[in-house]
Amino acid sequence: MPTNKQRRDAARRHLERQQQRRQKQHAAHRRWTLLATIAGFVVLAVVVTVVVIAFNNDDKKPAAKSSGSGSGSTSPSVPVTHAPLPVRKPAKIASRAAKKTTGPCRYAESASTLKDNPDLFDVGLPPDPASTPKAKRTAVFATNLGDVTVEFDGASAPCNVQSLEYLIGKKFFDNTACPRSVNSGIFVVQCGDPTGSTGGGPTYTVKDENLSQADYSAGTLAMANSGANTNSSQFFFITKDSNQNAAAGTGLEKKYTVVGHVTKGLDIVQKVAQSGDDGSNQAGGGRPNTDLIFKTVRLEAANG
Repeated sequence: MPTNKQRRDAARRHLERQQQRRQKQHAAHRRWTLLATIAGFVVLAVVVTVVVIAFNNDDKKPAAKSSGSGSGSTSPSVPVTHAPLPVRKPAKIASRAAKKTTGPCRYAESASTLKDNPDLFDVGLPPDPASTPKAKRTAVFATNLGDVTVEFDGASAPCNVQSLEYLIGKKFFDNTACPRSVNSGIFVVQCGDPTGSTGGGPTYTVKDENLSQADYSAGTLAMANSGANTNSSQFFFITKDSNQNAAAGTGLEKKYTVVGHVTKGLDIVQKVAQSGDDGSNQAGGGRPNTDLIFKTVRLEAANG
């Protein structure tokens, strides 16, 4: 049988082995804890790095471009969004001979224009009586921004005014938008084209009238054209004095027939011009950043 000394030695060795195992276990636990802590810091560092890189890259992206490139107040970093403009497409014109009237206005079509322009509306020809009406008439343009009232000057431009009144009677301008605004050099908002392209109108043209007396001050309504005696349905509101300044190379030459003046609502059209445009028109300006849409246009009784 083992002696007491032997039993004590065996117990001591057993205790020493237990202490050694515990020390090894504690050492291993400390190593794993340290590794886990290091791994956690590494993962955190990676996440932070990814977030910083993504944030920096986002900051380097170009700001969204505004569709307005005019001199208006729209911020270039805020995109201008538009609903689609109301646009009407004309029915195809059947092959036929060009028409013309025989009165003093001599409204006329041309065979080549009928053939080559798919954006023309065949609304017939205005009446062309021997004596054109010279009474002043008022037209009310009911727009999405409020009413704009114009007094037509039949004495100065009887043929063009008669044509506009005819088109208003045909509801030609109802539910149409003004597709062009210019706010530099000249200051105008151009309207009167149901196609919204500045290339549409009725099939006929109207001669120029009283150009020598034309005054393009703010509030004037004048006919747009593509050359001499090519007036049609398109016209423009002048929002700021646009008389020619030859020295500065700005303003309008006396090539555009004046048909009337705004008597109410000029501020509405001016705000449209001042909001800027998208620069899409090759001749200058473009679609206004603030749309001007004619809901209806009506004539009021003659007052003279």
